[in-house]
Order: sequence, then C-alpha cells, then structure tokens
Amino acid sequence: MFLQILRALFVLLMAAIGYYFLKEQVGVYQIPPWLMLMITLSIGVLVVCIDILSPRRKLAIFSGTFLGLIVGITTSFGFSFIVTLLVDRYMPDSTDSQRNALTTYLNIVIAVVFSYLAISFILQTKDDFRFIIPYVEFSKQTKGARPILLDTSVLIDGRIADIAETGILECRLVVPRFVLSELQTIADSGDKLKRNRGRRGLDVLQRLQGNKRTEVVLYDSSARDGGPEDVDGKLINLAADLSARVLTNDFNLNKVASLRGVDVININDLANALKPVVLPGERMTVRLLKPGESPGQGVGYLVDGTMVVVEQGRQYINEEIEFTVTSVLQTSAGKMIFGRMPHESASKVS
Repeated sequence: MFLQILRALFVLLMAAIGYYFLKEQVGVYQIPPWLMLMITLSIGVLVVCIDILSPRRKLAIFSGTFLGLIVGITTSFGFSFIVTLLVDRYMPDSTDSQRNALTTYLNIVIAVVFSYLAISFILQTKDDFRFIIPYVEFSKQTKGARPILLDTSVLIDGRIADIAETGILECRLVVPRFVLSELQTIADSGDKLKRNRGRRGLDVLQRLQGNKRTEVVLYDSSARDGGPEDVDGKLINLAADLSARVLTNDFNLNKVASLRGVDVININDLANALKPVVLPGERMTVRLLKPGESPGQGVGYLVDGTMVVVEQGRQYINEEIEFTVTSVLQTSAGKMIFGRMPHESASKVS
C-alpha cells in the first residue's frame, strides 16, 4: 500500500516540477508548454514502470524512507556538479539565464529520481538489511552467530522447541514464508496423518514464538517465492544469500545443501551426539519390552530411545533388569547397545 502511495506522489511531484519549469522559465526557452510537461511526466511514469517490473520484496517504511532520502540527496548532489559541467560545455552559446534554468531543472529531476529509487530499493530489501547489519561477515570462513533457517521437517518433528527452551540457541531462528505456506498446505490436507503433522508443525512454531529466550523471525522473500524451485531449493538459496545455516532432519536436503556449500545442522545427528557414551563392561538398567530376533534375546529401550538387545533376557520381558554391556553399534538409524545378563557374562568369563 505504501509503495502505491509513494509511486503516485512521485508522478505528481514530477508533474509539479514540469509545471514549475513552465511557469517560471517559459520566457527563457521557446519550448511548447505541453511538451515539457509531457517529458517530465514520461520520465516519472517510466521510472515507476521500471520499478514495478523489477523483482520486489516486502518493505520496511520509516527507516528505509529516511535512509533512502539521505542516499538519494547525497547522490544527486554529487551529480549536480556533472550536470553543471555538461550544460556549460554543450550550451556555450546560451545565456546564463538559460543555462541556470536548465541546470536547475535537471538537478531537481535527478534529485527526485535518485531519492525515489533509493527509497524503493532500500525498502524492498529491508529483510536483507536486517540480516546483513547484525551478522556482518566478510568471508564464509568468518565465525559468528549466524541465523538458522528452520525446515518444515524440523517444525513437524517438534524437538526444536525443547532445544530452544534450554536457552542454548542464542542466534536468530528464521522461518521463511514458503516453509510456513507448506505447513499450512499440509495442515489442510485431506489425509488425516498429513493434516495432523501439519498442525503439529504450526503448534511447534507457535510454541517457539512464545518462547522469550528465543528470537523467531518470519522471513518474507517474495522474490524467491515465485520461482520454479521446490521448497528445499528455495531454502538452500535463501541460506546462501543470508550466510545462514539450515536446521533439518531431511537426509536428502542435508546432502544437497552440503554440495552447495551451505552449512547444515541435522537434528538427528545432534540427538545422537547428546546420547551418553557407553563402554563395554559397564552395567546398565533397562526394562525389556519384547523378544528379540535371535532365540533368548530380550529388547528394551533407554530413556533417550536407544535400542538395547540383551542376550538370554527373553525370560525377563516386562521386567526391569540390570545387564552388562558387551558392544555398541552405531547405525544410520541410531545407536544400538548389546548386552548380556550378569550371570551369563560371569559364566562366559569363567
């Protein structure tokens, strides 16, 4: 809305400049009044058309307007010297009044055009400025508290909310609009399972926004939303533009982002890294829930979800037992612990 008002005021201001030139300087130049007015209006309409056809982003208003005016006026002031030199060079036979009139006209037009373009550009790239200023990095190797982009799968997973509540995440969490749109699409799905997953993701996002220890930003990048790429492609491009990291538990996204040189934090890898280290010979306690694949095995799970397979433990199903760790296996699905009942271990040693 503000941009439409700005564009209308710009065209009217250009018309006012043409009217002023006609009223005050019509006796200096023998130029048809309608011609000068049409030229000025055409310049204004042309600049607005170029701006409309260029890629746009959502805008900030007051700070962008102020900064745009400073940039536009400063730039036009520098160009005023060039305009004066060009007018003096290419109109040597004109009178001082003619040269001054044309110089004034050109300087005003240039000042308005540059101010408008500066305001429009800064406002339309407001989100980029918001990230560039707090997170200035002169090279990709520079370490710093870079923002983290959240993937759809992470929001549906839900563990990010628990991690954020610990206060360990001091950087900004960014949820792009196209990720939010994908969540809304999943939440409106006709499939009950997908609908529940989408609603869970929206609930997790609302929980993150209510967490006072974490800053969550909904990033609007409309210039990227309209592209033909899927959500993963847009997420990787946005992460590259903002020098941000991507938090996901999508294996394919992890691989593609790594190939593109984008830093990725896999929440499954993070969860596995936080599991306690278990060494062979240690004694642990677990509740066996079901029989294993091999004869005599009992299977249980630790609090963190780690699967435990106990030899000769089938007879203790639905009981909490103490076992001795014999080996630990790390798989793509997570960590597995193998153990043996203590008396079995003792008989084995003897």
